[in-house]
Formats: sequence, structure tokens, C-alpha cells
Amino acid sequence: MSAFPTEELEQKWKREQDRLRQLVVDQDTEHWQKTQDFSGLERVGGVDLSFIRGDEVNACAQLVVLSYPQLEVLYEDSQMVALTAPYIAGFLAFRETPFLLEALKRLEKNKPELMPQVVFVDGNGLFHYREFGLACHLGVLSGLPCVGVAKNLLQVEGVYKNEEHQSQITALQKGGDSFPLTASSGKVLGKALRSSEKSSKPVYVSIGHKISLDTAVRLTHCCCRYRVPEPIRQADFRSREYLRVHFPAANT
Repeated sequence: MSAFPTEELEQKWKREQDRLRQLVVDQDTEHWQKTQDFSGLERVGGVDLSFIRGDEVNACAQLVVLSYPQLEVLYEDSQMVALTAPYIAGFLAFRETPFLLEALKRLEKNKPELMPQVVFVDGNGLFHYREFGLACHLGVLSGLPCVGVAKNLLQVEGVYKNEEHQSQITALQKGGDSFPLTASSGKVLGKALRSSEKSSKPVYVSIGHKISLDTAVRLTHCCCRYRVPEPIRQADFRSREYLRVHFPAANT
């Protein structure tokens, strides 16, 4: 892995993002998305990568599939991977997507009946420097509906963590309340959602692929037992637990 990513590589990735962005579908495409209670939705997926402490290359790529609406784990896949692509801000997907796609392909091959009908991604979708974050990248390449849910605000396109933003957060009185993340251009790139009554700190939801923003926000709220949606929470927990068990010395 190169310690100094080249400008040539960054330009190549920008071109690839521009090409793939044209394929993003930002509307509801599935019947279950158009019903008030998500009737017909039975399986929701979550993905995450957790790194060995102090190691930027070796990580556990995690896929979980939960039942809906029960949110019980039906399937999990933990795989150690080596990330060879360099990290460049705004291009996280080029490091992580290949391994998340591999996990989905293993599931499709071994237990196709458990394929998720939607995947929650720990990261952003359209709410991104070039409106093509990890959730969009995974969605377009997998063909699955994807939702991006970030725990921290990406300050981009005129959206800032300032007093106005903080006052909007304070105005979120109950779980399910949200406000739009509006770019300088006036385009809504995502929404800040108070996902749980138990936490006043919002999550940041954006379209990944094959889902509308309003549906993505509503579904995220329905999948939250705590602040973070259960598919992502379980993927994060299980990937960290895998590292703790298999690499105890490196994670103490």
C-alpha cells in the first residue's frame, strides 16, 4: 500500500465516482418501501469494518442480516481482510466496498434465502463531498437498496456543525423527529434524525441506492432500539468481538 497516494489515483477514483453516481436511484423501487408499516420487508442487512488497534490494513469485514420487524440476527459473516487501497478522504468506498461485496456474494451463494432486502451502511450516501459515499457505492455495485447512516456530521457543501445546527438538534423533541441537511445549492443531501427516545444525539441519514430519503429516515427510526440502527450496531459489535477473540493481544 502506497504511503503517499498519487494525484493520478485520486483523479482515477473521481472519474469512477462520477460514472457510478449516474446510476444511483434516489426513489423507492420496492413495494415494501411504499407501505406505511413496510409490509413485505422481512430481512435487513448491516455492514461494517473494524480494524485491529494500531493497524490500518488488517480488519474484520462484517455482514449481518436481521429479521424485520423483530431485529433478531438471522445470519452473520466475519472475515479478516487486508485493505491494500490507500485511505484518501472522500474515497473510503474504494478501500472497503470490495470486501463488503464479497460478503454479500458469499451469502447469495450459500444462503440466498437470507439475502437482505435493504442494507444499512455505517457511513454516508449522497451526503458526501461528491454526492457518492460508501452507501451509494455499495448500493450501485450490489444492486440492493442501501441506506447510509453516519454517527458524526460530515461538514460538506455548506452544512456545518455550528450554532444553527446545534439549535436544530435541540429542537428534536422525540424519536423520529428530523431536519434536512441542505447544501449551499439548496439541495437536500440527507437528514439529521433523532433515532431514539434514549439519545438526544442524532444520526445522519442519506440515500444510498434504490430508496427515497423520507423512506430511509422512517426505516432507520424503525430499526433503532438505541441510537444506532440495529443492523449497524450488530455489525459493529460482532466485528469488534471477532477481533477481541481472535487477536486478544492486539486489542488490549
